[in-house]
Amino acid sequence: MIENDGHASKHDACTTILVGKKAAMDGNNLIARNDDTFSPICQQKFVVNPAVHGEKGRHIKSWLNKFEMDLPENAYRYPAVPNVNYKKEGYYEESGINEKNVAMSATESTYGNERTLAFDPLVKDGLDEDCIVNVVLPYIDSAKGGVQYLGQLIAKYGSPAGNSVLFSDKDDIWYMEIVTGHHWVAQRIPDDCYAVAPNRVSIEQVDFSKPNEFMWSEGIQEFVAEHHLNPDPEGWNFRHIFGTFTEQDRHYNTPRAWYAQKYFNPAIDQDPEDPDLPFIRKAEKKISKEDIEFVLGSHYQDTVYDPFGTRGTEEEHHRYRPIGLNRTQNAHILEVRSDVPSDLAGIMWLCIGGPTFTPFVPFFTNMSDTDPSYNDTSMDYNLKDAWWFYKSFAALVESHYSHFVQEDAVYLQELNRYYRGRVEEVIDQAKGKSGEELTAFLTKANQETVAHTRQETEKLWGQLFSEAMRMSKLTFNMDKNL
Repeated sequence: MIENDGHASKHDACTTILVGKKAAMDGNNLIARNDDTFSPICQQKFVVNPAVHGEKGRHIKSWLNKFEMDLPENAYRYPAVPNVNYKKEGYYEESGINEKNVAMSATESTYGNERTLAFDPLVKDGLDEDCIVNVVLPYIDSAKGGVQYLGQLIAKYGSPAGNSVLFSDKDDIWYMEIVTGHHWVAQRIPDDCYAVAPNRVSIEQVDFSKPNEFMWSEGIQEFVAEHHLNPDPEGWNFRHIFGTFTEQDRHYNTPRAWYAQKYFNPAIDQDPEDPDLPFIRKAEKKISKEDIEFVLGSHYQDTVYDPFGTRGTEEEHHRYRPIGLNRTQNAHILEVRSDVPSDLAGIMWLCIGGPTFTPFVPFFTNMSDTDPSYNDTSMDYNLKDAWWFYKSFAALVESHYSHFVQEDAVYLQELNRYYRGRVEEVIDQAKGKSGEELTAFLTKANQETVAHTRQETEKLWGQLFSEAMRMSKLTFNMDKNL
């Protein structure tokens, strides 16, 4: 947590999943992340930032530190999921897909060790997570270009925190880890692999002879050599050089990678506290969006570490930090399809309110606006707002977990069935449309998807409330013979 001028950074521990197109069931690159905060209540909204053409004098200032910079005159349109109370909590736009079909999610909080930070300390007023999407996503044309552009900004302004950033387009996925004030490494995820990152330095061996697979900050090899920072007799392991190996890693971070890999590779026997779990793996079968949704909402199901479980001891139930939390404000899967026209290719699967109990709604990102229930979130409790609505629904399900979890699972499965068909239906209906007409059509289609989801959720909500009332302990059965 970085404190600056009385304000505090509210976004912290997240979980990232990256799936290459040949490892994905649908054949498209997928980048996904939970946006976790320090408090269960951190109101967010889902908005569309319009394109900008030839507007001079554009400028941005952080509300959390003294970072500021001039912005280019031209910017691409992009959706984002910012904080509502941005003047106190920072912008934190979190994720989106711009009109060039470049996806970005930021950030996965990542922590460098004291040895490396001693020689390249964090820059208090540098570019941090609160502004990172704002100053990058509207200005990039490719995933690799996103790494290069952000790398230039970090070289110029420095970083006040460890931040990892996800980029993708229809061809590539790049994962970038910024670990000190100015140094970073990015790795391209192989098409036939997946990767999981749980709030610690994840990238392992770096091959500097392969610039199509790795990118890095200028002078990083010389920096490591000069300050004798490499602990390994051979190789150049970014995690070993810059990462941490702490008790927090063993209980808060590493077990999340263990559980995700256990789900994607059930036959592999690993220790949940192993600090050298691999970053990149090949899954035993192709990975679906539903698989990613399950993992992002998971809490060690079918293990002794499940806080809702009946197996194991109370200590085991709370030994490790789950992936899905009540302070996950949104979760997202960003998909750029390669099998449809480019103006239909960007789909943002957005779960507002927490992925354990609520759905990932598909939004075509070629839109001019989002539904009012998403883009006008109140700071005060208001069930008209999607954020408050789905947060409340999740709390209801959790409050009677053992009774409601199966009904909730059926509800999510049915919505996923609907979403699969709905996406293809919209694409089919969009044939022959282009330009502003297509954008208007997709905007309306998104709102119809939102309305259907709300209707189905309200229906289940009513059923669960009725069941909850019947489960009251303030009841008494009268003997009819008395």
